[in-house]
Amino acid sequence: MAATNNSGSSSGLIVSFGEMLIDFVPTVSGVSLAEAPGFLKAPGGAPANVAIAVARLGGNAAFVGKLGDDEFGQMLAGILKENGVSAEGVNFDTGARTALAFVTLRADGEREFMFYRNPSADMLLTPDELNLDLIRSAKVFHYGSISLIVEPCRSAHLKAMEVAKAAGALLSYDPNLRLPLWSSAEEARRQIMSIWDQAEVIKVSDEELQFLTENDKVDDESAMSLWHDNLKLLLVTLGDKGCRYYTKNFRGEVDAYRVKTVDTTGAGDSFVGALLYKMVDDQTIIEDELRLKEVLKYACACGAITTTKKGAIPALPTPSQVLTLLNGTETM
Repeated sequence: MAATNNSGSSSGLIVSFGEMLIDFVPTVSGVSLAEAPGFLKAPGGAPANVAIAVARLGGNAAFVGKLGDDEFGQMLAGILKENGVSAEGVNFDTGARTALAFVTLRADGEREFMFYRNPSADMLLTPDELNLDLIRSAKVFHYGSISLIVEPCRSAHLKAMEVAKAAGALLSYDPNLRLPLWSSAEEARRQIMSIWDQAEVIKVSDEELQFLTENDKVDDESAMSLWHDNLKLLLVTLGDKGCRYYTKNFRGEVDAYRVKTVDTTGAGDSFVGALLYKMVDDQTIIEDELRLKEVLKYACACGAITTTKKGAIPALPTPSQVLTLLNGTETM
């Protein structure tokens, strides 16, 4: 089956696996959760953000995961469809709620999280509930690490990866470290690395690089210590300093774009969605440094735009917004 999104895109399908939830973002930045006078309800969850980022740019995306059979779950499924993302892989749980996260925005737009999941519906997805036909039709299969934290979702994650890989999909991994969700830092590191050597495209933030390598350096040597034989492209995002890229044959960096940052939520997901959208139908881009740099400039522009509004999904850019930034703004 070849799923197409509501915009009629016939490009290769990008299937994103994992969690979708509600982020509650304070109406005032730079205060603690207790001091926040109110919260803005924002749909989120890294894998869902990536799927919507792809679709908003005109690509073909599907989301696989589990939501609570509650008002928030139905709302999130509706948001997927409204944004042109196939929800054929979405399951609903009648006994568990949709996950919630309260996000503190510091004065610099960076975030701290408090999660409500005990357990939430996304944690209860089973291997038997997977839409395997949808997964097999993916040209790119993208995932994070939150779905590795507990069973049965961990087994569902591993099964979905196995099925996608066997069907020829490119495996894309963004660990999306959320330490408060793990029993310990050691367990987080161990589980994140347990599937490391299967991914062909990996994106980590500078903080995740430091966490996984257990040192405070963000340099080429640290990044290449995470290299493995199956890997085709390793990306290290550097916030407002752009990103570094590493392939088998070359490495380099791309600058960021200068914008007024309000909330960094979803910026990395927007970056990943743009990258996957640009390469899903031509993965040889990874082998051509000039073309890869152009794609990464586009992805950096998408990430930058996403920081200019509160919440992830509401802030994900359209192609015209990206072109405006690419054509009118100097990089930092």
